[in-house]
Amino acid sequence: MLELHDKLRRICGLSGIFTEIRYHSRRARSIAVIKGELNEMSFRRYEGVGIRILQNGIWGFASTSDLSEAGLEKTLKTALEMAAVLAGRKKEKTDIAASSRLAKGEFILPGYRELEAMPAEQKLQMVRDGEQKLRDSSKSIESAQCSYTEIYEDKIIITTDGADCLIQLARPELRFSAFAADGSKRTRGSDSVGGTGGWECLFQNRQFEEIIDIASGSAVNLLTAGMPEGGRKKAVLSPAMVGLLSHEAIGHTVEADFVNSGSVAQGKIGTMVASPLVTLCDSGKSEHVSGAGGELPVDDEGILTEKTTVIENGKLVSYLHNRESALQYGVEPTGNARAWEFSDEPLIRMRNTCIEPGQDNLDDMIRGIDDGFFIDGPEGGQADATGEFMFGAARVRRITKGKLGDFVQKVTVSGNAFDVLKSVDAVSKDFKWDLGAGYCGKGQPAKVDAGGPFIRCELLVGGSQN
Repeated sequence: MLELHDKLRRICGLSGIFTEIRYHSRRARSIAVIKGELNEMSFRRYEGVGIRILQNGIWGFASTSDLSEAGLEKTLKTALEMAAVLAGRKKEKTDIAASSRLAKGEFILPGYRELEAMPAEQKLQMVRDGEQKLRDSSKSIESAQCSYTEIYEDKIIITTDGADCLIQLARPELRFSAFAADGSKRTRGSDSVGGTGGWECLFQNRQFEEIIDIASGSAVNLLTAGMPEGGRKKAVLSPAMVGLLSHEAIGHTVEADFVNSGSVAQGKIGTMVASPLVTLCDSGKSEHVSGAGGELPVDDEGILTEKTTVIENGKLVSYLHNRESALQYGVEPTGNARAWEFSDEPLIRMRNTCIEPGQDNLDDMIRGIDDGFFIDGPEGGQADATGEFMFGAARVRRITKGKLGDFVQKVTVSGNAFDVLKSVDAVSKDFKWDLGAGYCGKGQPAKVDAGGPFIRCELLVGGSQN
């Protein structure tokens, strides 16, 4: 690695203009057991270098898996040629913000070495044991599956204006799915966890057996659950649902490239967009508790990441930036430039997005609802640049006269995210990162996490009408 690092430093200085070189190696292991049988045991590695140059206000980019001196020099030449070709076609020129937070040195996150040293056979046995326990958890469970994935990221990022760093981190993920049947009906329940670190980071929210119980219980409860009553309802959202709302329906609207394209957040800096109880952040660090799945010490432009407060006590105070958009807005880059592969150019992406914990007690929050729902078990959905969203939820219970009641069938929840945040009247002291097994898609994938406390709010719940 040291020899490659020195080689990249030399190549970076050849062009005489701004140059950004990013070496990236990704190693991924996947294990899956279905119905007691090993379904997958694979290992993949991708490795290469992306070179980006800025010449006369035009970006040029090229990538290669040839790490020889000749291969890297040829790739640099191709990037220069690409900028020259685009110069005659692009009317708008660009530039990048200077930064006082250019990363230097080594950033090796906890758990990387430990997970790497853990034998593959031990991980396989845990998956086998987990799938067996899930199948045996209830007479109603007819089949089950368990899968485990681990990703190791090794990066070197060098820029001509001072970034020079090595980053190493690991991201394990564990998923369970259970299928229950009663003769006339078949249901599915699931649970998943993911983080940044070693094997133990998977279990900071719930232990191995609890993950199995949630997946099993979700499937079994849905066999007898009644239909929910639809309409505008008071609800308590779990940290996972809060994370989904924060990431999909709020976070994307404040990414500066989406803002420039006309998202609902455009021109709203300094205005109230949520309840004063709501403070929403995006961070490269794992705030409040360790192991968030999107932990990132340095972004792919070589900027040290930070905690970026997006909404503070209800007021929109910041967008998420790369170096280019930061210059446009006259602010410091926030460390949100990310690329999935060495062959991808960095885009503005979230990392770990959350609502900050408050002062309320969960039991009191539930007692304050006469007719509503406790909503957990996010199952994805959609959101757009207007803040409108529709998400699925698989683990939902009635709240009647301040008490948790029966489970109901899966629901959809919808509304405008900013209107929902304005309705928030309680925010719990609890906090969890709970979407660490998730990925964000925006032209290319990105490993992210999201979470928060429990919040009480109003939103539209899909169900039967009285």
